[in-house]
Order: sequence, then structure tokens, then C-alpha cells
Amino acid sequence: MSETTDERTENASGTAESAEATEPAAEKTDVAEETEKVEKTEKADKPESPAAPSPTSGTSPVGLVLGVIKTARPKQWVKNVLVFAAPFFAFSKATNRTELVIDALIAFVAFSLTASSVYLINDAVDVEADRAHPTKRNRPIAAGIVPVPVAYASAVVFFLAGLAVSFAADWRLAIVLAVYEAVQLGYCFGLKHQPVVDLAIVGSGFLMRSVAGGVAGGIAMSQWFLLVTAFGSLFMVAGKRYAEIMLFERTGAKIRSSLKKYSASYLRFVWATSAAILIMSYCLWAFEIRQAEHNSVWAVVSMVPFVIAVLRYAVDVDGGNAGAPDEIALKDRVLQVLGATWVVTLFLSFYL
Repeated sequence: MSETTDERTENASGTAESAEATEPAAEKTDVAEETEKVEKTEKADKPESPAAPSPTSGTSPVGLVLGVIKTARPKQWVKNVLVFAAPFFAFSKATNRTELVIDALIAFVAFSLTASSVYLINDAVDVEADRAHPTKRNRPIAAGIVPVPVAYASAVVFFLAGLAVSFAADWRLAIVLAVYEAVQLGYCFGLKHQPVVDLAIVGSGFLMRSVAGGVAGGIAMSQWFLLVTAFGSLFMVAGKRYAEIMLFERTGAKIRSSLKKYSASYLRFVWATSAAILIMSYCLWAFEIRQAEHNSVWAVVSMVPFVIAVLRYAVDVDGGNAGAPDEIALKDRVLQVLGATWVVTLFLSFYL
């Protein structure tokens, strides 16, 4: 009887010990479950980083065509209105004005096609760098919408089309386009990383646009006209680089390697000097126009809106907001009014 009692006591104590042993295990299981729940919640709340675009992702033919068109940057064709500058100033003396207008339009189309070929090649060359960029990664080539070989092939088509169109005006226009293409290709394949050289090449693009319009129309261009175009181009390019430097200093955004060799003060010096030479050259040109035409006072009056427009644009440059000159031209209403006033006063100087 006593043995039975002892056995029961031992069994009871064993059961108690076993229960005590299972309690920590149960607690550990509960802790593990809670930890898993927390980890799942954190993963659900944490936004997933966007996956890098796949360069091999399939694209429909329509999407491919739209991607090529987008990469050709038709919005940038606004820069090519410079081809109308020389024909505009020579319009009053032209013997065949209709032919002059047609030649100017041909030059505009030809230069637009040629410039688009450069944009395609530039994006194809920079595809890897663009994929690592927060915004440029969405460009059609970087996003895999347009394969790199297709981009190069499209660039060749655009360039050949530009050359073909240029022969309708003047064979010398084709030479200007070929020189422009060669210089810009040098820029795409390495010269863009050379300080000062990159400024000169980008600025020369605007100068060649003006020369193209003059060559297409067979116009003898004034030296003051060429100086205004050259330093006006350098003014805008230096202002754009200055805006990129200011953006880098404010936000730490990525910048091109050549800009790392510039300082904000140096670029400020370049665009300020360019603006001074630009204004001086235009004023001397305006006096030349007055003497060459009908001694019209309107040529002198045109200096007022021109100088104010330069100073107005300099406000955007100084504030670091001149990163996209074409966007400023399309959005700044005051600048548009000043530009229209300048064109009207010049028109009056030729005919009154």
C-alpha cells in the first residue's frame, strides 16, 4: 500500500516536471511565431525597390516605333529654328523669296533628322550609365524598349534621310550636316568627358544650325551675325552646365564626369563673359544693319528687347534653373514676349 502511494507520488512529480519542461518550449514556439509575424509585417510594409529594366523584354512593333520616335526627341527640334535666322535677316534683299523660304524649310527638316540620329547614338552609347540613373533609366533604350542595334540602325537611317533632304537645297548643306554629325559623334564617344572641349562642341552645334540656314539659302553671312550666334550658344551651354553644378551642390544629384572638373565660379565666369560679348556683338551688328538698310532707327531699337531678353535669361541661369534652355523658351512668357518684340523691331528695321 505504501509502495503504491510512493509510486503515485513519483508519477505526480514526474508529470509536474514534464509540464514545467514543456512550458519553456511552448514559450519559445510562441516567441518564434511572433518574430515571424513581425518580419512578415516589416516585409509587407517595406516598399520594394524597383527592378532594373530588362534589356531583353519583349516590345510590340508599335511600341518599338514609338520608342524610336521618343528617342529621336522631336521636342528638341525647337533648337533647329536657328536655321531660319540667316534667311530671316536676308529676306528683304532676296530676289526669290519663295525659294529662300523653301530652302530654309528644307534645312530645318534636314537638320532635325540629322540631330535625331545623334540623339539615338548618344543614348545607345550611354545605355549602361542611363540604367543606373534615377530618371534616365526610363529612356526607351535604357528601359529595353528599343534594342541598342535597332537604335544604331535607326540613327543611320535618320542621318541618310537628312543628307538626302539637304541635297534638295544645296550640296554645301550636306557638307555642313556631315561635319555636324562627325563632331557630335566625337562628343558621344569620349569628347563629352573633356572639360572646355565639351562646351565648345555643344556650342558649335548651335552655330552650325545658323550656318546651315545661310548655306541652304546661298546667303553671305555677316561676321557680327556669326559672333552673335557663337557667343549666344556658349552663353546658353555654360548656363546649362552651371545649372547642373548648382543642382549637384543643392541635392547631391549625379553629374557627368566632365562637370566634376568645373567649379561654379568658373562656369559663372564663362557665361558672364559670353553674355557680355554677345550683347556687344549684337549692338555692333544692329548699327551695321541700320547703315546697310534704310537708316532705320528700328535696328537700334531692337537692341532694347534683345538686351533685356539676355538679362532675363541670365536670371534663370543665376538661379540654377537653366538646365533645359528649350523648356525655358517654351514656358517663360515674358521671355517669349521679349523675343517677339525683338523679331518685330528687326522686321521693321528692314522695311521702314
